[in-house]
Amino acid sequence: MNTPPIGPLSDAIITVMARLVDDGQDEVKRQPTHYELEAEFRRSRVLDGDPNQGGGRPVGKAKRVRGVLSWALEHDPRRGERLVYLLAAMIRAKGGFRPTSPNFVGQEAVRDARDVFREEGYDLGSDGSLVPVVLDSLFGSALTSALRAYVRRAKRGANDAALVTGTGKDLVEATAKHVLTVRFGDGGHQTNFRTLLGQAFIAVDLAFTWAEGDPAHQRVEAALFELDCAVNMLRNKEGVGHGRPFPTTVTEAQSRAAIESMGLVAELLLNALEKNPE
Repeated sequence: MNTPPIGPLSDAIITVMARLVDDGQDEVKRQPTHYELEAEFRRSRVLDGDPNQGGGRPVGKAKRVRGVLSWALEHDPRRGERLVYLLAAMIRAKGGFRPTSPNFVGQEAVRDARDVFREEGYDLGSDGSLVPVVLDSLFGSALTSALRAYVRRAKRGANDAALVTGTGKDLVEATAKHVLTVRFGDGGHQTNFRTLLGQAFIAVDLAFTWAEGDPAHQRVEAALFELDCAVNMLRNKEGVGHGRPFPTTVTEAQSRAAIESMGLVAELLLNALEKNPE
């Protein structure tokens, strides 16, 4: 089964999504309606976070969206990511991104939302379409920022962050090639993953081996190097299909641990690159 499309989820995303549905200051209320929002909450299985479900005084659309997404960020980010995508699609269908529509959310709200989504590794089109940033189209600082967005998602265990959109590379491979491009002007020759990662570690003065008497930080760096080489072997053991970063024989817990480790290694490389840019 194909993985359903999702969006990013963070505190900043929660703020802009709540703003996109907020019509509390408008004389004429905009769609989507409360009923339509609740239908998407139910579809995404996040009703436990809806402040209107407690039997108290009804609250506005923005507070409801903020409540369910905040609940999801803490309890089940994957459901919240699904809701972000569904809300963006619904707002788009209602004309929320079209200036001539009575449901238009406003130029400033759209601009701020696009900036925040971009920081999280997603492009929010002028028509409201939401797609992951294609890394092959980026370079330099823009690519660094996009990779950091994927790192944040990988550290939360997000499956789609492990396989970088628009490339045939996983997150660490894409990061290693970026490091080599920044340092030497190219992403290295076609080679096996272990050699590529080793070249990237050397380029930013990280240790990928250690010996007795070496500082503890070198042992940590070398351990992370070996960990991601093992994760790469796990990914490639049986091939990957249907948008999964790992074969189906790998358990959910194993997959999540592996994805989070990929985030750690990619972040280690990016931090070292920032510290040693030349």
